[in-house]
Amino acid sequence: MAASAGGALARNGVAHDGQVATRLGPGGDPGLRETIALSTILLLAREAGAKVHLCRLSSAEASTWFARQRPGYPVTCDVAIHHVHLSEMDIGYFDPNCHLTPPLRSARRPRRAAPGARRRTIDAICSDHAPVDEDVKQLPFAEAEIGATGLELLLPLTLKWADESGVALSAALAKITSDAARILAIDAGHLSPGSAADICVFDPERYWKVAPAALKSQGKNTPFLGLELKGRVRQTLVEGQIVYEAK
Repeated sequence: MAASAGGALARNGVAHDGQVATRLGPGGDPGLRETIALSTILLLAREAGAKVHLCRLSSAEASTWFARQRPGYPVTCDVAIHHVHLSEMDIGYFDPNCHLTPPLRSARRPRRAAPGARRRTIDAICSDHAPVDEDVKQLPFAEAEIGATGLELLLPLTLKWADESGVALSAALAKITSDAARILAIDAGHLSPGSAADICVFDPERYWKVAPAALKSQGKNTPFLGLELKGRVRQTLVEGQIVYEAK
């Protein structure tokens, strides 16, 4: 029943049900659909006593509602790095790189996901890495494959969020490392004697331009193409072994 109601509300929408969708014509996907699904999940979690993690909250309404209802529920949540920085206005004239799920939401976000992460309403930030081949991405907006590459941009975009929001570097990095590991109940995301030496060495002041040639992922599609970001990975170690080293 919940899935059916959500589908009816979405009306096959491909963009947030707001001013951009109204102006340019695609079907709208309302933020209310996310809030309704969220309320259903929280009620089921309470009844079952189960621990639940909610992926990719995107709307201001859902973030605010979650913060109010969360006490007493064994639930955590994350937000995709795309939704931390972008809104429906970034779609422009239907840039297919901005065809994401959930869709980019309203720019009017007084309690949007990024401040939510600062207040610990949001427990973690994820890359929402969903690379897409060029031939199925460069189509009209509604027909383009949903998704964007995000893994290589997670670090610099998290640093950008920290700079803009006044979040300490250690707290920002925790959102994509130790906090995420805590949610998954795995021993990772920290440096301590005897722990696995899974380490990312980066230069927080090094600028680089997001371009297809600079991305290692097979999918080169991202809404951030052409943007200069600060924070460049120099080395990646897995169990103490160097598996990547920048040239």
